Amino acid sequence: MSASAFDVAEVVAGLRAARTRWRESQQRQREPGGRELPSREALQGIVESLRGVLFPMRLGPPDLRQDSEDWYIGHTLDTLLHALCAQVRLELRHAGRHEVDADDLVRRFAASLPAIRGLLDSDVLAAFHGDPAARSVDEVLLCYPGIDAMVHHRVAHRLYELGVPLLARIVAELAHGRTGIDIHPGATIGAGFFIDHGTGVVIGETAVIGERVRVYQAVTLGAKRFPTDDDGKIRKGLARHPQVEDDVVIYAGATLLGRIVIGRGSTIGGNVWVTDDVPAGSQVTQATTRQDRRP
Repeated sequence: MSASAFDVAEVVAGLRAARTRWRESQQRQREPGGRELPSREALQGIVESLRGVLFPMRLGPPDLRQDSEDWYIGHTLDTLLHALCAQVRLELRHAGRHEVDADDLVRRFAASLPAIRGLLDSDVLAAFHGDPAARSVDEVLLCYPGIDAMVHHRVAHRLYELGVPLLARIVAELAHGRTGIDIHPGATIGAGFFIDHGTGVVIGETAVIGERVRVYQAVTLGAKRFPTDDDGKIRKGLARHPQVEDDVVIYAGATLLGRIVIGRGSTIGGNVWVTDDVPAGSQVTQATTRQDRRP
């Protein structure tokens, strides 16, 4: 069948009409300077380069030698930070935040990278010590989807803190697509966080997670309800997700909803539904459907 058999002109006209309706309904201005929003593809490349910068001998180029690490990191950083700055400018311009200095924001992000590496080291060790199947820290870094998700989250969370939430969300969604682990970049997660298996884990924007916390697949830290304003629109930015204190274990399929507190050292069993505070040192199980304080 030849190309002329398709009425492309009619489809093009229909799509133009659909775009026009959308832009008018959203009161969008024409974009005379080309694309205004950050690029998912560009950010994917930036994150891949960051993975190599953070762990050059494991996630960097296969032919890298240890005596060339600093050269590789410096060269790669210079390139990726300029690329990141371009994406930051796009978000700031689109949001009308012309007073923010993109160069300064990216410098502050770069200065955070040693601390991000330290947090990721604690996550890798938590996975290695927490999983009897892990043979080495290298295996954990190379193979575990939970660590891949945390590399993205540690980067995305810092971008979120610095005030570029769209870039942060794109970075988080890149990990979501790769791993099936959905962590909002606004979630605050302490050191030594271990996601075992990971598929189906959901952690909401205002969740606060302490240190040395372990969660398994299909765990949800979500919102119980969404308050609305007088016009019936969802009120955004409210604290609505759980706070999980240090040394908590949450087993597969558990659902924790609302701004509740899971006390330090508690264990949440599989497939339970928790909507109330849990005292420190508790065990919550499906079999008893009650919270038993450890003696």
